Amino acid sequence: MFRQKTTKERNMSYKKAAQVLPEELLAQIQEYIDGEFLYIPRAAENKRCWGASTATRRELRERNQRIYAEYLAGVRIDSLADAYFLSPKSIQRIIGQMKKEQGR
Repeated sequence: MFRQKTTKERNMSYKKAAQVLPEELLAQIQEYIDGEFLYIPRAAENKRCWGASTATRRELRERNQRIYAEYLAGVRIDSLADAYFLSPKSIQRIIGQMKKEQGR
């Protein structure tokens, strides 16, 4: 069965060094690391914020808003933790953040 690549897999694809680097540069790199994987980070100007290329940031914000609304409606922290598969401490942190954002 064919599986779609995730966004992370598409962004973190492997390139064959021999196909993308000049021979001289490849030879120099091989002096330091030969036959192993090497991660080359993005240049600072190309870095993106966490969640910028996926819907995860938006989905977590919406989840946190639901948690806060349920809390305000009287749902107990332990019940929220069970419902959202989070620790009570995580629920407390989310509620604190939402209170701060809404000036309460």
